Amino acid sequence: MSEILIRGGHVLTMDQRAEFEGDVLIRDGVIVAVGPGLTTQGRVVQARGRVVTPGLVNTHHHLYQSLTRAVPGGQDALLFGWLKTLYPIWAKFGPEEIFTSTQVGLAELALSGCTLTSDHLYLYPNGSRLDDSIAAAAEVGLRFHPTRGAMSIGESDGGLPPDSLVEREPAILEDMIRLVDAHHDPRPGAMVRVGLAPCSPFSVSRDLMREAAILARDKKVMLHTHLAENDEDIAYSLAKFGCRPGQYVEDLGWTGDDVWHAHCVKLNSSEIAMFAGSGTGIAHCPCSNCRLGSGIAPIRQMRDAGVKVGLGVDGSASNDMGNLIAEARQAMLLQRVSRGADAMSAREALEIATLGGARVLGRDDCGMIAPGKRADIAIWDTSGIESAGSWDPAALVLAGPTRVHDLFVEGRQVVGSGQMLTIDLPRVIERQNHLARRLAA
Repeated sequence: MSEILIRGGHVLTMDQRAEFEGDVLIRDGVIVAVGPGLTTQGRVVQARGRVVTPGLVNTHHHLYQSLTRAVPGGQDALLFGWLKTLYPIWAKFGPEEIFTSTQVGLAELALSGCTLTSDHLYLYPNGSRLDDSIAAAAEVGLRFHPTRGAMSIGESDGGLPPDSLVEREPAILEDMIRLVDAHHDPRPGAMVRVGLAPCSPFSVSRDLMREAAILARDKKVMLHTHLAENDEDIAYSLAKFGCRPGQYVEDLGWTGDDVWHAHCVKLNSSEIAMFAGSGTGIAHCPCSNCRLGSGIAPIRQMRDAGVKVGLGVDGSASNDMGNLIAEARQAMLLQRVSRGADAMSAREALEIATLGGARVLGRDDCGMIAPGKRADIAIWDTSGIESAGSWDPAALVLAGPTRVHDLFVEGRQVVGSGQMLTIDLPRVIERQNHLARRLAA
């Protein structure tokens, strides 16, 4: 039996947004007690003068894209043009590029307070496999929810991606079965759960969407895809399918509490009501939506309607950063821009970044500091320049910091004093930059 006592912090529990000054006791990867005056015979981590929160949860990412940040030609393009610029570069990836870029992306998330992240890998060039990402995550130590993405309709069939990056649909379904059987862990506290994630309505067929939904229900895993990201997306759906994206996914079985969609910037009121009524989740990616000029998602309306909403940083090629606490700040500010200064508080934004994301990913064992929950905990040092003069250091989203001091996942320390403890990050960064230079050349 191993115990860790986090002592004397200002604890934001996300359990009815309760806060207190005191301690959190961890035993064998699980929170067993919270409150003042706790004791242990095990290790003590001092948190006095610091803020303690649940680990942040990232509900949408393309980790491989950390290898293609700020690519010329794609920096100022809308979604479809941006993809057209990057597809040929991604086609040159192989297993090493997937593994290394995943480690860099995960480390960046960890340093921003993230303990649980999904990943949407939808292209597999030159022998790449989702197993490469899963192996990378095991070394970094984050709780991982990878999804087996896919593209099956290339340019020659009216799709957006080049033919070289699409796969045959029977092979996609076969690999989905293999990955779930090999890696998915349905138990509480699971470090890896696998989802199924055909990329988008403009890169896969109706048949694949429908078959993936049937397979996911049979295997009892979750479904994920992109939806209603921008005006181009809506226009494509109307032209190709004769309906809006919400109707398209509902017809194919893609609503329910085992489904979450990325972006949903352009959902209308009836689609929002449908998502709320069906328990369908949404991954809100505010920085990427700004970077690609997609718009401001109606998160206030979604939350008020009862839609499950979490945050996603999206790919580092459409965000350029992977900082999840910064994403929470951006989400709050965009709702205030569109609906007024009282549209979203800092604490609500932090709740979306923690408990909200856990609910979207179906993780009722995470996202909260309470007895029985997994010990995924972030400790923030508010004694630095970012919070100097702040009257409410618990309002992290307003004043920072944006880098975590300590991070625990399943009770294992992944970040200590602001540094990665599980991997040799300088070496990984050096390798990443070498691969990026090779791609550029």
